[in-house]
Amino acid sequence: MLDSIHTRILVAVAILALAVGGSAAVPAGQALVVEDAETGEHLKQIPVQENTTVALEYTHSVEKTRVLDAYAVQDGKLVMTRMEFKSYGAGLPARANVTTENGSFVFDPEGSYEEFYVKPGRIAGHKLHVGENTYDLVALSDAQSVRLHVTQQSMLDAALH
Repeated sequence: MLDSIHTRILVAVAILALAVGGSAAVPAGQALVVEDAETGEHLKQIPVQENTTVALEYTHSVEKTRVLDAYAVQDGKLVMTRMEFKSYGAGLPARANVTTENGSFVFDPEGSYEEFYVKPGRIAGHKLHVGENTYDLVALSDAQSVRLHVTQQSMLDAALH
């Protein structure tokens, strides 16, 4: 009788382990990962879907005007879809096909990135917009360089974040 109980417990534990392990391996969708560029520590993992907008907003260091770089999540990459800025300055497109909308210069740049790095600045006040949510990238990273990329997340990851 004792062997029968032990066998049932072992079978139950094995089934539970397979269920948990299986859910960790089954993809649930994509997530934008913000990680410390030097250590790789995950600072934030945000679930995203195809075509979710991911944008960086900051104050230009020389011009002291707002800049917005917008991307769309597509096939696990960040595809740049729009750049908005108030005045021309270092690092901003001077020879691009720029139009104006509501007092801002608007540019539809080319570019698809598997990852990119950002050095959030306290004066620049970098913000990260993901869909309808906004995150203070300076506070999140303590003004240290970060790597942003899209990854597949498992059902277990999705449940934990």
